[in-house]
Amino acid sequence: MDPNTPLSPVPKGFFAKNPSLKIAEFQKYLLLRVGIIFGLNMQITVVYFWVYQITNDKLSLGLVGLAEVIPAITVSFFSGHVVDHNEKRKMVLMCLSGYILLALSLFALAVSQATIDQNLLVNLIYLLVFLGGILRSFYSPSMFALFGMVVPREHFPNATSWSSMAWHLGAVLGPLAAGFGIAWKGIAPSLFAVFVLLTALTLPLLAIAAKPIVKKVKEPVLQSVAEGLRFVWKTPALLSALSLDMFSVLFGGAVALLPVYQKEILFVDEMGFGLLRSAPGIGALLTMGLLAFLPLRTNPGRKLFFCVGGFAVSIIVFGISKNFYLSMFMLMLSGMFDAVSVVIRSTILQLLTPDEMRGRVSAVNTMFVSSSNELGDFESGVMAHWLGTVRAVVTGGCITLGVVIYTYFKAPQLRNFTFEDPDAKKD
Repeated sequence: MDPNTPLSPVPKGFFAKNPSLKIAEFQKYLLLRVGIIFGLNMQITVVYFWVYQITNDKLSLGLVGLAEVIPAITVSFFSGHVVDHNEKRKMVLMCLSGYILLALSLFALAVSQATIDQNLLVNLIYLLVFLGGILRSFYSPSMFALFGMVVPREHFPNATSWSSMAWHLGAVLGPLAAGFGIAWKGIAPSLFAVFVLLTALTLPLLAIAAKPIVKKVKEPVLQSVAEGLRFVWKTPALLSALSLDMFSVLFGGAVALLPVYQKEILFVDEMGFGLLRSAPGIGALLTMGLLAFLPLRTNPGRKLFFCVGGFAVSIIVFGISKNFYLSMFMLMLSGMFDAVSVVIRSTILQLLTPDEMRGRVSAVNTMFVSSSNELGDFESGVMAHWLGTVRAVVTGGCITLGVVIYTYFKAPQLRNFTFEDPDAKKD
């Protein structure tokens, strides 16, 4: 039986609005996506908590982000070329194997930390995070390219919503599991749980069939990389969407400073930290559930600007809040706004990218957006070190709001973009 064959006739109602869920391989893809994101979010949440407990230094939190963003940006120049010229499932399997070894190494380090000098211990953690950044530069474009081969093009908007929901489900549950695991068993057992989970995820991955290599013509690496950058640069709607998201994440992120808010501003325990860390994901997950019944169809460009602006305002209010419940609500609200913007941007990326360039364009997306999460963590750590935690978060939110207003008037191609009108894509 062809794994892409629908499992049953198209029913009315929910599944009629969500045809991608009937694709067997897409089901495996969603399980893989939610599991890996759960594991990696649980792992990085433990790492942030662990590093701050060792150093009690805000700047060290920023350095965790910097350790991952350096390889994620630099290696992404070439990872897209590699992904486009190799079988996609094999690339994902290689990345997953690397993550499994990384999780085992962090666990071993946590078990033996009592015998290691603190400075050396922190540097070893940075090193392992750095290696994780290299893996991510290949993992992100590999999963993006695999998505395009598992889902028919006409189902991209719907499948993108579910893929984003799977991502946010992992982003919600991962930090919650980390907070619970740290409070219940400690750092080392929590890291071991990540290792077990990632190992188990090889099963759904192997259930997806190997895919054909679309890009068969070999070309020089630099020429291939330049082609991907050129495509993004010459596609105004795509370039504007990536730029808007990059700057909003870069300046509007507050996740890296949550250990400071937990310990010095909101005065909550480890479970409170886990709730704060997962609050954006909870909001995003609620929004994704709503989008399953009310799909985005009209004025996606304008909705993108509205949601990024709402995200910025939420971060500003969170920054000045000293009440745990208000802070958590603002983080949830930021996640709700971010969820809509992620679906719109991801759909634009899928619709405008030719199959033979998916790896390279996704690598550019990693440089623009994904890496800005960690670069934003570094920016937050440095700003908090210079200005103080509250001023750093509020300033970042205000800068994000300014970027939204500027881009709205300077990017009509994105503002007027529609999913239905192909001319809007080329305007």
